Parts: sequence; structure tokens; C-alpha cells
Amino acid sequence: MSALESLRALTPQQRNTVIASYLGWTLDAFDFFILVFVLKHIAEEFHTDVPAVSVAIVLTLAMRAVGALVFGLAADRFGRRVTLMADVLLYSLFEFLTGFSTGLTMFLVLRALYGIAMGGEWGVGASLVMETVPENSRGIVSGILQAGYPSGYFIASIVFFLLFPVIGWRGMFFVGAAPALLVLYIRRNVEESPVFLRRQAEGRRPFLTVLRENIPLFVWSVLLMTAFNVLSHGTQDIYPTFLETQRNYDSYTTGAIAIVYNIGAICGGLFFGALSQRIGRKRAIVIAALLAVPVAPLWVHAPGPVLLAIGAFLMQFFVQGAWGIVPVHLNELSPDEVRGTFPGFAYQLGNLLASGNATMQAGLAAHWNGDYATALLITATVVTVAVALLSGFGYEKKDVRFGTEEAEAPPGALRS
Repeated sequence: MSALESLRALTPQQRNTVIASYLGWTLDAFDFFILVFVLKHIAEEFHTDVPAVSVAIVLTLAMRAVGALVFGLAADRFGRRVTLMADVLLYSLFEFLTGFSTGLTMFLVLRALYGIAMGGEWGVGASLVMETVPENSRGIVSGILQAGYPSGYFIASIVFFLLFPVIGWRGMFFVGAAPALLVLYIRRNVEESPVFLRRQAEGRRPFLTVLRENIPLFVWSVLLMTAFNVLSHGTQDIYPTFLETQRNYDSYTTGAIAIVYNIGAICGGLFFGALSQRIGRKRAIVIAALLAVPVAPLWVHAPGPVLLAIGAFLMQFFVQGAWGIVPVHLNELSPDEVRGTFPGFAYQLGNLLASGNATMQAGLAAHWNGDYATALLITATVVTVAVALLSGFGYEKKDVRFGTEEAEAPPGALRS
């Protein structure tokens, strides 16, 4: 069955769940990526420098692990649907309040609180979707779900391109409160995960008990997500600053290039997510990661905006192509009893370990007299190889049936 056929075979309820979770991650990412476009402008207003403001990115990424644990445990106890609604409301609230920041300290505190709420969305939404759709549609649905991340970046690019000269950086955060409206759609159109409902009837063991039985899998998952998050944030968070400061492009050119590379990211996630349904999760990740290496020089050293946009399109096609497989991969590997917590917590712990990336890259660029290109190139080249190695020699449970003994059994050995 082709990817399109598997999507057409979804029931209306399954489609609503996919749409809601995709939009949840899209709008969450939109709220996050607003910041990367306005680092320089916030630094100017608060009379500081970009590395100081970029600490907000560190705090947001670090606190996402707290949110993944708190909201994940809530999802495993109270259900995916109600937890997802609460999460969307909270991240929208903290995004809105960020626009009222009176100084750097208040700004950093609000971004940390936003990070907690942001950290819960991915794991809860992904588990809700993967437990709802059929096995043969998981690959393309995973690509759709993860495409929400570059879709959010894409929307932030458009808002920055069109509205920033009018509304300024504070107005950007006020616009970021719009995702709260998604709760109305979820409440009306989305039902609870059928796997969760069956599990509730059977009873469940504590998260730590299940975790102790799966320590090797969990450690590997965290290491893989650390490499993935350095790859993603290392190729996106500082890139607009590189365009504005090292290349001296204005907000329109920077926004236009960002729009182009986010289209590439969306296409990559869909393509490799669907491909993983045919050739396997690990193999598809390795291919996508390694193909990012040869396009990296064009991505940062191209002589003009058109070639830079082409390089950025290709880079994000492969980076987010690899990422498009992550939702299904982690959910298939997760034990049934803790699927609301395990994938999101592993993902966000990886974010925690990778959270210093933006500040590290900004610091390296400052040390090299503003050479952001070198900092970006080194990061991308090293970490793509790390993702390929960790994935290639890691675990896989493609098409495992949720709610069965197979789904509960910890992987006893590395699978090819």
C-alpha cells in the first residue's frame, strides 16, 4: 500500500487525531522559532549581546525535559487527549506573557516556563497519534507529525517576513498566543487513544518500574535524541543570526531564505517518513543523515542569497528527513504502559543535553570574529555522522503491534 493510499484509508476520527497533533506541534514550534528571528533585536532593547539572549534558547530546551516527564506521566495516568489540551493552553499563555518582558531576567524566566509546557506537547501528541492510526500508515503519519516542526518554523518565517517591521519583537510573541484556539478543535473532534483505554482497563505499573526493565533502550534513546537535537537546533537556531550578522541580509531576505529551507524541511520529513515504511526506520535515518554532509558547504559558503537558499533547502530536506522518522521510531520502541512518557522524556532529555548548542555556536562565532559559518559547518558535519552511527547500530521494532506482548518486551539485542 502506498503512502497516499494508507492516508486515504484512515477513518475520519483517525484523520482528526493526526490533524490535531500535527497542528499542536506546528504551533508549538512556531512559538519557539519566533525567538530565533529576534535575538538581535531583543539584545539591542535590553542593552546586551546575542549570546546573553541566546541563553533563553538554552533554558527553553533544558526545561522541556521537565515538561516531558510531568505531562507524560499525566498522559499515562489521565489520558493523552485532556493532557494535550492543558499543554497547548499553557504554552500559549507563557508565549503571550513573554511579550510583556521588562528586562532580560523576566524574559529568561518566562522562556523557561514556556519550555516546560513545550516539552510536554511532542510526546503526548505523538503517542496519541501512533496509538490511533494503523501500523501500515505509521511511516507517512510520522513524517506528517514531525513536519509540524518545520511547518511552525515556516509560519514564524512568514510572520517575521510580513509583520516584524510593523509589530516588532513583542508583537511577534503576542501573535504566538493564537495556538490556544487549537484546544477547541481537540475538544470537539479528537477522541482518546484506544490503546490507552484498553491499558487503563488492564491496569499499569509505575513508570520507574518499566524504565528499570528497559535501561539499555532508554540510554540509547537519550543519546540518539541528543545527537538529533544538536543536528536540528545546530542547523536552525543560529542560522537566521548568521544571515543577518555575517551576511548582513535584512529581515526580508532572511525571512525569504527561511521560508525556502522550511519548505525543504517539510518535504524531507514527508519523503523519508514514507520511505521508512518501505526500507525500515534505521536505514532511512542513516541515508538522510549522511546525505546532509555533502550539501553543508553550499549551505553556509554559497556566494549569494539564491545559492544559500538552495543549500539551506537541501540541508533541511535531509536533516528534517531524518527527523521525520523519529515519532514512529520512538513510539514503536516504547513499552505500551509508558508510551505517553517514554518517547517524549527520552526526546527532551536529549534536548537537555543538547541545550547549550546555540550558546556554544554563538560563542564560537564570537571567538572567530563573527564567523558563524564555520561554527555551523563544524556542528552539522560532526553530528550527522553521530546520528548515522547511533541509528545504524541501534534498535528497531518496525510495525510492532501496540497492546501486545511484543510491544511490552524490551529489545534483547540490537536488531538489523
